[in-house]
Amino acid sequence: MKARMLALAALVTTAAFAAPAADAAVATRDVTIKGWSAPGSPAKYNRVSYRRYGPADANKVLVLVPGTLAGAGTFDIVAPQLVRKVPGLQVWAQDRRENALEDTALLAKVRAGQATPKQALDYYLGWVADPSIQPRYRPWTNAETAFAKRWGLRVAMEDLRRIVLRARDGGKRTVILGGHSLGGAEAAIYPTWDFNGRPGYRDIAGVVAIDGGWTVADQRVTPAQARSQLAELDTKGPWTDLLGLGLPWTAGAFGEIAAAAALRAPTEPSILQAFPLLPPSFKAPEPLTNRAALGFAFDVKTSPQALALIHIHSGAIAPQGPLRDWVDDGITPIGNLAQAFTSPRLTAQAWYFPSRLSIDARAARSNPGTAVSKLLDLRVRHVAGVDVPYYAFQAELAGRGNALARGAKDFQRRSRIPSVTVVNRRTTYAHLDPLLAAEGRNDFVATVAPWLRKIRAGG
Repeated sequence: MKARMLALAALVTTAAFAAPAADAAVATRDVTIKGWSAPGSPAKYNRVSYRRYGPADANKVLVLVPGTLAGAGTFDIVAPQLVRKVPGLQVWAQDRRENALEDTALLAKVRAGQATPKQALDYYLGWVADPSIQPRYRPWTNAETAFAKRWGLRVAMEDLRRIVLRARDGGKRTVILGGHSLGGAEAAIYPTWDFNGRPGYRDIAGVVAIDGGWTVADQRVTPAQARSQLAELDTKGPWTDLLGLGLPWTAGAFGEIAAAAALRAPTEPSILQAFPLLPPSFKAPEPLTNRAALGFAFDVKTSPQALALIHIHSGAIAPQGPLRDWVDDGITPIGNLAQAFTSPRLTAQAWYFPSRLSIDARAARSNPGTAVSKLLDLRVRHVAGVDVPYYAFQAELAGRGNALARGAKDFQRRSRIPSVTVVNRRTTYAHLDPLLAAEGRNDFVATVAPWLRKIRAGG
């Protein structure tokens, strides 16, 4: 509880914080600013953060929005690569307001070598199986966070607007808006949004959609379906439960603990393989090192097929040895994943992700101007006016059915988008590869960098 109180005290101060650089050659800074005053939300949560990468005198800013169950740290590998490739560019990675609910103080100590991965495992998860463990993490209850049932697209758009306007600095800088996965959908929706009469597209000079963006819905959401989905929030709670354990925060904790173990003790025996709460689908039959266990959980060849949103092309378990290590032979080294997922303060994973945001995002693209839009307060009113170029990188998840490419063409047909660039890597890139692939091997960076350089700077 003390760690939680300290985190909240830090949050309510609108200030900048020094952050350990993801890359020593790229200046990095974490900033927290005032967000939208969301109805029903405690004032202390009306804050939004971002991580800034790149030179202070940059005249272009690429604002990136993370995906489902993700945070600013997911961009710790790719953002420095972009800054080096595009002169005069900063990258700002958003961290949504819900990430302020996390207590990652002990994980930060593990990264700094002041605590062990096993201590973190006991503190955050071990007590669930063994109640005698103390001290222990105390998760938020649904009753304590009932206000988050209203943290949908309206809240996300208004918070994001605060960052976009800050990046524009009164028109002194050119802003390109992008995002990964659901964040790509938010980036595509933002220019269509009505901000008290002003279209979002007037604030940006382009959209970058990374395996998520404007997609063509197979069918529209009906008012009855929307009401049913909202009613489920009253019974199941406001948070997405990725692992289906009834403990929504555990997905983020598992990922970050596994990454911390892989970073701090890569060749030691896995601390998670024998852990009773780890789902069986993440347990290999052979004894693994910590980094091999991380690779087994995330690599596309061994990770559960239903969890495509965490997949990478990394490598394989070593074929021999009493303790199997990891062999990197893919585009994403397992060390890149470990580094990003142990990012301090503005972390890579969202322990508490509001289900309302996913509900709204799907309806916003399939139901503009309908009764569902009114029911969910979706202000997608300016699709026809969008007049900025659109770049889309299609990987495994959003590439199913060629959805992202088809959506890009549909978006252009409905709007005044002057040009659409689609890079299709759906058979060779998993969902997280565009963010984590090794420098020099990342097709996303190689193709978006020249696109970004063509965007005219100067407001």
